[in-house]
Amino acid sequence: MSNTLRNLFGRHRLPLASTVLTTYLRQTNEPPWTSFFVKYSSVIDDQRGRSHFNWKIGDSNYHVLRSGCFPYIKYHCTKRPYEDLRLDDQLFNILKIVNLGEQPTT
Repeated sequence: MSNTLRNLFGRHRLPLASTVLTTYLRQTNEPPWTSFFVKYSSVIDDQRGRSHFNWKIGDSNYHVLRSGCFPYIKYHCTKRPYEDLRLDDQLFNILKIVNLGEQPTT
C-alpha cells in the first residue's frame, strides 16, 4: 500500500519532517553542528520547497540547509543567531531549478 493510501486511512501514519528535525536536534543535545539523512518515504515532507531557513529549538536557533537527493533528504544544521534567510532560501531554490536542466559531463 502506498504512503498516500496509508495516510488517508490512518494506518502507519508517518511523522512530519519538521518533527524529525526537532526531535533529532533535541536528542543530540542541541549540538553546535550536525548533519543527517532522512528517507523521503519515512516522513511527510512538510518542509518541501525550503532550502535554507532558521529552526528554533528551546533557546537555540539553527541555520538549516536542507537538500534533497532522492531517496533522501539531507539536513545540515549549524547553531547560529537568527538571521533573515529568505533571500538565501530563494537563491538556493533558483540554483536548484537552473541545475535541473544541466546534463552531467564525462
